[in-house]
Amino acid sequence: MENQHVKVLFVLTSHEELGNTGLKTGFWVEEFAAPYYALADAGVEISITSPKGGQPPIDPKSALPEFQTEATKRFDDDKVLQEKLANTSRLSTENQEDYDAVFYPGGHGPLWDLTNDQASIKLIEAFWKNGKPIAAVCHAPGVLRFVKDSAGNALVQGKNVTGFSNTEEAAVELTDIVPYLVEDELKNLGARYSKGEDWGSYVLVDGKLITGQNPASSEETAKKLMELLRNS
Repeated sequence: MENQHVKVLFVLTSHEELGNTGLKTGFWVEEFAAPYYALADAGVEISITSPKGGQPPIDPKSALPEFQTEATKRFDDDKVLQEKLANTSRLSTENQEDYDAVFYPGGHGPLWDLTNDQASIKLIEAFWKNGKPIAAVCHAPGVLRFVKDSAGNALVQGKNVTGFSNTEEAAVELTDIVPYLVEDELKNLGARYSKGEDWGSYVLVDGKLITGQNPASSEETAKKLMELLRNS
């Protein structure tokens, strides 16, 4: 597949309330910026969408100095991408026919909205049915919770997947705040869940499904997606 013809849809959360804590959440900047640039620099055309459209909420913690990377610094200086991000399409208007793959960045926001969003569920099912890659990193593998394969089984059932681990959730002290734990839920669905070191890069590819464990895994997840697209 020629890179200049490759189109990937990024799906971001519209949810900004961190449970009942009064704190804000959203998407994690690194998990958006690193994959975005990895793919864009390879010539991929990227569109961005979210359930409500417009500006998706950025998790304020992900903008703190200790979480900055080369990709996030580049994003901070990238007025064109910031403008693009401020004008995301409404998820319900998107169709898998227009894209070669879909990418879900994490952050805690998706646990509340994208997990349960019918447009998101149908979109992922359509990508899967048509043999197109699906990538999700950190908390975003949780968006697969209610996604079914063509036989009506949980999409992740029997598949090698990863996602934000229970020990990482405990480390950020949100175990009792989140609506569910990604690791537990993937296991409950019959997935073959595994993880690497906390906060280290760990990515699994099972057929067309690519999952990354945490923010450090986001760029590698995009690279694995690129490999799949090149070989398709």
